[in-house]
Amino acid sequence: MWVYEKKLEYPIRIKNPNPKLAKIICTQYGGPDGELGASLRYLSQRFSMPFPELKAILTDIGTEELAHLEMVGTIVYQLTRNLTPEEIEKAGFADYFVDHTTGVYPQAAGGFPYTAASMQVKGDTITDLHEDMAAEQKARTTYDNILRFCDDPDVIDPIRFLREREIVHYQRFGEGLRIATDKLDSKNFYAFNPSFDKCEVKKDKK
Repeated sequence: MWVYEKKLEYPIRIKNPNPKLAKIICTQYGGPDGELGASLRYLSQRFSMPFPELKAILTDIGTEELAHLEMVGTIVYQLTRNLTPEEIEKAGFADYFVDHTTGVYPQAAGGFPYTAASMQVKGDTITDLHEDMAAEQKARTTYDNILRFCDDPDVIDPIRFLREREIVHYQRFGEGLRIATDKLDSKNFYAFNPSFDKCEVKKDKK
């Protein structure tokens, strides 16, 4: 299993509350391209990966995504702690507050809760790695969009760190894809699917 070092991967020290910003950053906690889905995707895909190098990549990145989930949750918590009723109402945070008070809940910026339907585990080496590379780019774009609404250096700094890690993960999955294509039988590129070019149509015997 894992060794849990009880500190954040990157320090977060937000001084000024901003529930409006918390509401959009929460999408990287439980939104369609967020850290919860990423960790579940990679740590689930690892079981069916046929090559130890790819299994290791998925385990490493999936574990790091759990650390990122902790970071995003901490950002949301620090942006919403000690709010006054006036701040909640002014920021348009009342709808979230009514359902969750200031608890950190896995949902998208649009308000819908996390669903595993936003991720995929196919059990096919090539399919899953392409899924992973696309997921990292979608997460990077989401962080780009969040940064467009940030003007607090205390928030911008850890969000930029998280964005950079998405780029690194994309590169690592690209390396994994090259490993996979080198190892797979070129005559049957999809390792675990039937070799359709060798299939014979069974004719009815009369």
